[in-house]
Amino acid sequence: MATFEGLSEEQVKIIEKSRRRVVDSIGNNMDLYGVTTSIGHLYGMMYFHDGPVTLDEMGEEMGLSKTSISTGMRTLVDLKMISKIWGKGSRKDLYEVEEDWHQNFVDYFSIKWRKSMEMNISALNKSLTELRKLREQYPDDDKLGRLIEFDIAKMTHALQYYRWLDRFIEALESGDIFNWVPKEEN
Repeated sequence: MATFEGLSEEQVKIIEKSRRRVVDSIGNNMDLYGVTTSIGHLYGMMYFHDGPVTLDEMGEEMGLSKTSISTGMRTLVDLKMISKIWGKGSRKDLYEVEEDWHQNFVDYFSIKWRKSMEMNISALNKSLTELRKLREQYPDDDKLGRLIEFDIAKMTHALQYYRWLDRFIEALESGDIFNWVPKEEN
């Protein structure tokens, strides 16, 4: 945490209050990333640290057990929102925040969307194969044929969406998205 040395008690209170507001907001909105409020608070608290932290430091600061903090840290590492780093002379694990929120967004959503997209494409392709085979078995059944064609059209439309989503994910991962929606400069 950045030092408050040389600041008045009133100044420290205002800074702490403003940070707490931001940390609470981050914690309350972390469900977007599929994590609990407490893990969001952990990330928010780490965000305001000036440098890496240990599990013990964060546990003490947040009043949580080392096990809870360790679980939260592992979740944030898996989401690529923090990194485990090496610290010269330190035998404890050190963690620091990935401060590029654009990259956090890209990493999280491209991973989640790609996984979902691949599962759905697989299901659609398997279903299309089964429907086409059924159509071939009963070529003279007009009612069945209309129903199958209706379903095939719906599934083909869904596949078009997933091909678009794949291109969108590629634009995220390659960074091309920032050509269309640029990051703000300082």
